[in-house]
Formats: sequence, C-alpha cells, structure tokens
Amino acid sequence: MPLLSAGASFCGTGGGGSPRLTELMVSTAFTPPLTVVRPGDLAPDTPCFAPAFAGSTLLLSERLPGVDEFGPLITVAERWIGRRLEAACSFEAGGMNALTPFLFAHDRTIIDADCSGRAVPTLDRTSIYINQSPGLFAVCSTGAGGVALIQSERAEDVDRLMRSAMIQAGGAGAVLFAGFTAGDLRTDALHGHLERSLRIGATLAETAALPIEELAQRLGANLVGHGRILTLTQDTRDPHVHAAEIVGMDGAVIRLVSRSEHLAVLTDGEPVAAAPEYIVAIDVLSRELIEVTELHVNRHVAILTMPADAWWRAAPGRAAQLFPSSYGLQGLDPAW
Repeated sequence: MPLLSAGASFCGTGGGGSPRLTELMVSTAFTPPLTVVRPGDLAPDTPCFAPAFAGSTLLLSERLPGVDEFGPLITVAERWIGRRLEAACSFEAGGMNALTPFLFAHDRTIIDADCSGRAVPTLDRTSIYINQSPGLFAVCSTGAGGVALIQSERAEDVDRLMRSAMIQAGGAGAVLFAGFTAGDLRTDALHGHLERSLRIGATLAETAALPIEELAQRLGANLVGHGRILTLTQDTRDPHVHAAEIVGMDGAVIRLVSRSEHLAVLTDGEPVAAAPEYIVAIDVLSRELIEVTELHVNRHVAILTMPADAWWRAAPGRAAQLFPSSYGLQGLDPAW
C-alpha cells in the first residue's frame, strides 16, 4: 500500500490531496493479498460505484473522516437503483481518491479503473461525465447525517450542487458516483492506474538514493530539468493560478504553471508539456513529491513529465477538457 500511495501521489500531478490519509484509512479495511480486476473481467451489467472525498483536502487532513462516511451514501444509491453495488473503482487516479475504493475491499470487488488518469478539480473533466455514462448520478453528504442525490446530464450542474452540499457539510465530505456498470467502464473509464501506480511507487523507492536522472530513465519519464525555485508569481487575471520560475542546472529557465494541479511546463518560454500529460515536481534532495501548495522559493526541485493515458487521445475533444485553455490559460495547449 505505501508503494501504491507514492504512485498515486505522483499521478496527482501536484493536486488531489495526499494519499497518505487514505493509505492509513484502508490499512485495516482488508487482509492482503487482494486481487483486483479490469472492467472486462466482470459481467457487463455489474453495478459499480466510485467513492471519493470532495471539498478541501487540507480540511480533510485536519478533520479526519469517520469510519463509515460512505455507509449512508451507499444505502441511498442502492435504494435508487434497486440493486447492490457490487464493485468499486477509483474516481481519480491521482491523489487521495486513488486509494478510496480499498475501503470496500472486504466485501466488494475492486476494479483497476478510474475516471481521470490524474487529479482533476471538476466533474466535467472526468471520463464518466465526458462520455455521459447512462444513469449516472452522485450522492453526497450534506452534514449532520444529511444526504443529497444529484442527477443531471449537465456535469456543471452536478458540480455546483455538490459543492454547495460540501459547504453545507462544513467544507469537505464523502461523495460517490454510481448508476454505471462494468460494461460502461470498458469504454467510459481509464484502465490500469493501480498497476501503473504500483510500478511508479516501486521505482521511486528503488531510486531514492540514486541521481534524479536515473529515476527519470527507469520511469520512462522526460526530465525537463532541475534547480532552485527563484520566484513564485500569481496570475493577475486568476488568483488561483501561479507560476514557479526555476533556474535549471544547465542555465535554462523552467516555468511551472499550476492551479489546483500542475497544468503546464515551459523551458525558456517554449511549452514542453501540458495537462492531461503528467507533470510532476519532486524534491531533488528528499525525493518528496511536491503538491502545488508546497512549492517554495529556494526549494531544489526536478520537473518530470510523462504521456497522458491513451484514453484521452482515443476520441476527438476529450483531451481539450483538460487542456490549460479549459482553465482560461491561453498559449499552453499541447499540439496533439
């Protein structure tokens, strides 16, 4: 599980919250070893769900979730569809929600599939909403034992209502997405993130004392460069967007553009990679995977990039949902 957690942090690309919290929560949820399956291994009509924590990840780390945050939500979801939810997948491949399905490993099947490939801030950037999986709905906590069920074809509406529920619940809480089946996940989800995270986590552990170049080579990642963060600047048009200027060891100027996740990286003004590709900042000395909120002046960081999951390239328009331009940032989209 620690290796999965490290891999999930890598795939969070600077966002999604630390998987350490969910790693601790799931440590007593099941007895290893555990077998996970792909969507094609299950009957197509198998009812599935994606559990997640939403709201402020910082607040979740301070106000720890209860032992049965999802119990009332599952009860409502199963009553709505009239069937038992048999299998759980991840809502996000990166951050704390990558491991959330393991909370149900003791009595449900765990599917090696997710809905984003990384951490994402809104529902319209997830595969099940992009593909509009039939029957899709969300159930979330509203605080004090309250539960809300939200169903709409407009992902933006679900997102706004869910955020309102999170505010009512105190800023953070549990949510699950259901109404889809294993058959839907064959086309409406990204496959293999647990296997990938396990491999990444193992590589991070094996190369902890080796040069950062060795880590990049073993991961098959592109090492954009490494050096100290010289400045952190905030976008005048969007206060949630900021850029870290890094002076590379070779003299190149690396610019890391972030919002709630790392969205783009440039070298000497030329775009190198952008979401949905993986863009990862790692502390060269401690090998800590750095979240957006942990970027500090003078920190010695390396920037790695890896290609996005093939799902984003498999149909026109998918990747545009995650391009920097979808956040209002122009001139940074990759030339796909």
